[in-house]
Amino acid sequence: MAASLGADFYGFILTDRFKRYVAPEEVARLKQYVSSGKTVGVFVDESVDYVIGTAKTAKLDIIQLHGSEDDSYITEIKEKTGLPVIKMIKPLSENDIITARQSAADLILLDSGAGGTGKVFDWSLAERLGRDYILAGGLTPDNAHEAVERLKPFAVDVSSGVETEGTKDFSKMKAFAAEVRKI
Repeated sequence: MAASLGADFYGFILTDRFKRYVAPEEVARLKQYVSSGKTVGVFVDESVDYVIGTAKTAKLDIIQLHGSEDDSYITEIKEKTGLPVIKMIKPLSENDIITARQSAADLILLDSGAGGTGKVFDWSLAERLGRDYILAGGLTPDNAHEAVERLKPFAVDVSSGVETEGTKDFSKMKAFAAEVRKI
């Protein structure tokens, strides 16, 4: 469904303790449908070896980290995989924005939580970041236009905001994409 809407990035949860987990072999199989976009593997506090092996098996284009991974971990992943790294930061204060600004990651993802919370964080913090970032957290077809117009992020990331009863809803996905592309 996302491919039919022309998504640029396709995120797959590759930490198996989350409900949206997708096996690495399945990601590699699904990659055939995303020839115009990049596959992003999402990991939460996994070992370096697991991330490296999974990135290879899943044939990832980008690694996204959603845990407590620090700059030395990020640098090691980048060096050992040759892939760009996105790091999620939960912006609660100016200190979090400073951490995000100084991160060794290639790109920052600002999110209100561990993913799928449906909650928006204080967007005024994002306005002070001073580097490209991906906006996530509580985005829906109803607020996507405002978010992109106001914050001008590099990209937006949505999951639960385009679901109905825990399943991706094509009509919500289509509405979300239309709102983002208006800007």
